[in-house]
Amino acid sequence: MISVKEAKSILQKNTPSSRIQVLPLEEVAGLRVAEPVFSPMDVPSFDNSAMDGYAIQWNNSQGSWQLEGEIAAGATTDSPLQEGKATRIFTGAPVPQGADTVIPQEWITIKDGEISFDHDRFQKGDNVRLKGAQTKSGDKIMEAGTLLSPGGIGLLASVGVHRVPVMVPPTVGVILTGNEIKEVGQKLEFGEIYNANGPILNAYLQQVGIGKIEIITVKDNPDILRQAINKALASYELIILSGGISVGDYDYVKEGLESAGVRELFYKIKQKPGKPLYVGIKGEQMIFALPGNPASVITCFNQYVKPTIKQWMGDKDSWEPRQWLALDSPVKKNPNLTTFLKVKIEKDIVKILPGQESFNLISFSEADGFAEAPEGLDHLEAGEKVGVYGW
Repeated sequence: MISVKEAKSILQKNTPSSRIQVLPLEEVAGLRVAEPVFSPMDVPSFDNSAMDGYAIQWNNSQGSWQLEGEIAAGATTDSPLQEGKATRIFTGAPVPQGADTVIPQEWITIKDGEISFDHDRFQKGDNVRLKGAQTKSGDKIMEAGTLLSPGGIGLLASVGVHRVPVMVPPTVGVILTGNEIKEVGQKLEFGEIYNANGPILNAYLQQVGIGKIEIITVKDNPDILRQAINKALASYELIILSGGISVGDYDYVKEGLESAGVRELFYKIKQKPGKPLYVGIKGEQMIFALPGNPASVITCFNQYVKPTIKQWMGDKDSWEPRQWLALDSPVKKNPNLTTFLKVKIEKDIVKILPGQESFNLISFSEADGFAEAPEGLDHLEAGEKVGVYGW
């Protein structure tokens, strides 16, 4: 049995590098760019107006400008503006040759076809966005590893980049084990339970960017389980199992993985909940066998599977707590184990929720995440800071 710190170190060292794929912009939200991105154009690509107003050639000694014509956003003509003339112009419209300043419409007086304004309020160049003011052709606009947010996608679209090399998530297959599992919506017989782990893992995997997820349920039968494991290994880069990984008479998962050629990285962690966690590899594939209790599934996914997937997708900080916050009450614990506690954050204070047992899901309706009470301590005092992991 190893410590939480050792388990995470092993995973960090053994997580494969992401596959790189060039995808269209509409498919890259939440992914990370695989290499630096350079702008193929100047932005703006032409001098344009920052305001609705009037374009002029600045002349501090000139009192008024003769008004002629107008230029709307999207105009494609490029007729020069004659000296002493002004043209009506709208936000985003190209500033004509010969003009260098835009005076906002609310500061303009129009009389007898001429415009005038208070010179003291303005200076040459006001309200003109110059070509290349944001970005020049060839400028680096995004570092490798940048998470593609809606704003980042907008930036790429604005410079005409429509396909991007990104680090794509691994393909994932999920195997749920247990004779007692019934799907939600079916009638429960005595001794049966509803399948909570399937919906839990499906939601969690979608949250971390896994789009297509196959989830199958198998009975506690060693031959059927081996077939399911071999099928998953033939199809997916990351396989998650739940249940059947302890030491009971019907726990066949570890044996099935070994027979399929999976090499164990570690088995059992000094933690609560989720001690009987198994992780193995086969080539570039990773296999997680989680305990069957739903709260243990959520804990182990949060602490080990989720950061592995995020590292796989290029996130360099996936293993760190989201924040360090003070406890609102003391905590007693087994000093030989790291304990992950369901918590709610209220005004930057960590509130320990009731229902901490590994089978108990009631607190998850209001929990914000987990607080880590580390191995080696038998208690924590109110006010002590703990690492908090968000969902």
